[in-house]
Amino acid sequence: MPQDHEYSVLGGPNRAKIGHTLSIVAAGASSLIITLFLAAVDIAKTLGWAHNIPNLILWPLSAGVIYAAIYWLFEKYVWKLSIISKLLRVPNLSGKWKCEGQSINPDKSLSDTWTGEITIIQSWDRLRIRLKTKQSGSNSIAAALVNDDADGFRLLYNYKNDPYQKEKNLVSHRGCAELLFDHNLKTAEGEYFNGHGRYTFGTMTLERIK
Repeated sequence: MPQDHEYSVLGGPNRAKIGHTLSIVAAGASSLIITLFLAAVDIAKTLGWAHNIPNLILWPLSAGVIYAAIYWLFEKYVWKLSIISKLLRVPNLSGKWKCEGQSINPDKSLSDTWTGEITIIQSWDRLRIRLKTKQSGSNSIAAALVNDDADGFRLLYNYKNDPYQKEKNLVSHRGCAELLFDHNLKTAEGEYFNGHGRYTFGTMTLERIK
C-alpha cells in the first residue's frame, strides 16, 4: 500500500525549532490551565461546593497531552491557514490538479501527449503525490520543497509508476519530476524523467481543480 512519506523543506523553517516552540506553548498552557483549575477548586472548597477532589483529575492537563493536542491541530490544520503558511514559507499544495503531459523524443522532437489527474496529500511533515492516467498510476516515494523567492515554489520528487493490468506493453518503472508552482499556487509546470524500466521524458503542466 502506498504511504504518505516525510518531505524536506529547503528555504523554509527548521522543523525542530517549530516543535520546540510548540512544546514551550504547551508547557505554558498546561501551567496556566492547572493554576486556574486549582484556584477554582480552592474557591469551590471555600464555598462548600466541592470536597476531596482527587489529583488524578489533573492528568489530562499535563504538558505532554496538551503538546500532543496542539501538534495534531498544527500538523493537520493550522499550518495550512494562509497567513501561517506564508510566515512559515511552506506552500499548501494539497488538493487535485489537472495534468497535461507532453512526451519528448531523444532527438528533442515532440512525441505523444497525455492527460491525467494529480492528487497531492500534504500535512505539515508528510506528503504524497498521486498521478492517475488512462494507462497507469504513480505514487511519490520521496520529495522536497524549495522556496524560490524569484519564481515560486519548486517541488522535486521521485515516484514509482505501475501500469494497469490491461496494459500489456507497459512495465513498472521509476522516475523523478520537478514542478514549479506559481506564487498563487494555481498552476505549475515542469519536467519528468523515467528510468529503471521505461526510458522516457517530457514536460507537465498543472492547473488546480477548484
